[in-house]
Amino acid sequence: MIKGFAVAAVLGSVLWAMSVEAQNTSFNNTLMPQPALITVKSGGLALTPQFTVAHYQDWRLDGAVRRFAARLKFQTALPIAAPPDASTPPTLIITVDGPGEAIQGPDENESYSLEVTPSGVRLHAATVVGAMRGLETLLQLVQPSGSGFILPAVSIQDAPRFRWRGLMIDVSRHFQPIDVIKRTLDGMAAVKLNVFHWHLSDDQGFRIESKVFPKLTDMGSDGLFYTQDQAREIVAYARERGIRVVPEFDIPGHALSWMVGYPELASGTGADYGGPYQIEREYGIFDPVMDPTRDSTYKFLDKFIGEMAEIFPDPYMHVGGDENNGVQWKANPRIQEFAKKHNLNDTAALQTYFNQQLLPILKKHGKRMIGWDEIFAPGLSKDAVIESWRGFESLAASAKAGYEGILAQPYYLDHIDSAERHYLADPVPVGTSLTPEEQARILGGEACMWSEHVSPRSIDSRIWPRTAAIAERLWSPQSVNNVDDMYRRLWVESLRLEAVGLTQLSAEDVGLRQLAGTAQIEALRVLASVLQPVGFDERYEMQHTSQLTPMDHLIDAVRPDPPSRHGMQVLVKAYLANHDQVARAELAAMFELWIAAGPKAQALMAAAPLLQDPAPRAQQLADLGAAGLEALQYLEKHEAAPAGWAQAKLAVIDQAAKPVGLVRFTVLEPLRDLVKAAGGE
Repeated sequence: MIKGFAVAAVLGSVLWAMSVEAQNTSFNNTLMPQPALITVKSGGLALTPQFTVAHYQDWRLDGAVRRFAARLKFQTALPIAAPPDASTPPTLIITVDGPGEAIQGPDENESYSLEVTPSGVRLHAATVVGAMRGLETLLQLVQPSGSGFILPAVSIQDAPRFRWRGLMIDVSRHFQPIDVIKRTLDGMAAVKLNVFHWHLSDDQGFRIESKVFPKLTDMGSDGLFYTQDQAREIVAYARERGIRVVPEFDIPGHALSWMVGYPELASGTGADYGGPYQIEREYGIFDPVMDPTRDSTYKFLDKFIGEMAEIFPDPYMHVGGDENNGVQWKANPRIQEFAKKHNLNDTAALQTYFNQQLLPILKKHGKRMIGWDEIFAPGLSKDAVIESWRGFESLAASAKAGYEGILAQPYYLDHIDSAERHYLADPVPVGTSLTPEEQARILGGEACMWSEHVSPRSIDSRIWPRTAAIAERLWSPQSVNNVDDMYRRLWVESLRLEAVGLTQLSAEDVGLRQLAGTAQIEALRVLASVLQPVGFDERYEMQHTSQLTPMDHLIDAVRPDPPSRHGMQVLVKAYLANHDQVARAELAAMFELWIAAGPKAQALMAAAPLLQDPAPRAQQLADLGAAGLEALQYLEKHEAAPAGWAQAKLAVIDQAAKPVGLVRFTVLEPLRDLVKAAGGE
């Protein structure tokens, strides 16, 4: 059923389409993810007031169209229009074959087609979820033209490459408030991700209310948890955006927060089951683990899973299953006797026994099991799904053994890898030895935001915009793999994501102002633009982080993989290849900016207690700028630098490459290439 969109005045700006001559329309493709097939045509639609929409009648699509209209108003600043005249033909017509699954699953049809012509827009989808994906593409198509905005004439046929395109957020190590989760879901919808994997329990905290077992949060959460009503609110919010919510409750290991209130779940010996237990503040692998030999363990889990199944309707539930060192099991004579009696020869076999008892409980409550690599062991039911944190080879092994799986490890956001590295990692790489049948078992992938080193203020910059590159890898054809073009579109998408409500760009200035104690941070901003955080392992080793470590230093303000990293590579490559003068001018301006900003940033940092450790970076910035400018001067004169010059400047770069203040320069390798070229190497 199609209904007219008669609430324009409530929604804000709605748009009327007018014909645009072909010669005035030049399509700038900034779509992310790229569609499966796009054909650019002549002309387009100029956007002015009085645009109207008619769409398939569905409550979720009603909300999606309202959000579409509000974002379009924000994007174009067109005035609010009066309700459209019923006699006016609708400009955008959205047709849908059906509402889709009552409970969205991995087989939901997300395909859509989009036709933009000088006379209107037609969006057709198999389901409401597909229509939502098409609306996101339509918003991305809007581009400036003269004094207004246009929709270029295009024909798009689109469908995702992978069924499972997820983002995991760990809220156990550092709790993330509801508003963070909601804006994350908005960002996910904008780039067509469809699974929110919510890691709700670990050694450092149990984060969801249980009314059956209230001590889980009373004693295991520090008071930081989601009520059941809040969890239902998030599930509904996600469903309205075509996103599934898959909860994770990590068992049998990584379960200390369970045992604080319920020590009888543990495998320790003695009257207190090896306790008393406390929330763990450190990070790592710990000995306490659930007892797989007692019926009471499974009765507890049956009640708990049943309670959670009422909150989370998704057909999957993640049980973790990772990093169980088996220490408590090996130290408990009763458990060892049980293992011997049942021919369970090692920790892996005993954990498989645990999973075998857990599987029918999950099925009873309508759930399929997902677990990390460690659950993949002989005897595990093929009904289980393997999520691989060990990488593609491990995932491929499980696919060959008949298991469905999800790739996670190349997409660990907390490792501070570049968007390029994430983008080039594929759940099914080119040239794989997997058969077509085995490839079909790989459902897709998930970006993973482990939260040891994030706060509500910094988490957006750790997730975005790199996750948009991962989203494209999981949605778009495998042949869409040009890194330079990905970055060109990624910076545009990052601006759009901020407009959705994320803070990955603005949070850096907030952090810098707080650190410096002044709003005059221009020089510090220049320095921050060529810095990024050290990786996870470096930070942990240098700072010995724990749950109590303050996340309020320069490392927490600067962004992973900022534009300077790839941008510098492109400029230096272009200049060295053919003495591109545009590239040379941009490089010279950049180096002069560094030279000027260095002393000013140094003065700011000297007066700021929390900027003392990274303060040497300011002088290094000026020194790097001088090295770059001198290299350009020698290259422009076509004369070799003096003997020893290159070695001296390379020593400056080597010194700058050492970790200082938990931040690293992003521009050293292309600068090194420039210096070597000037030195005749």
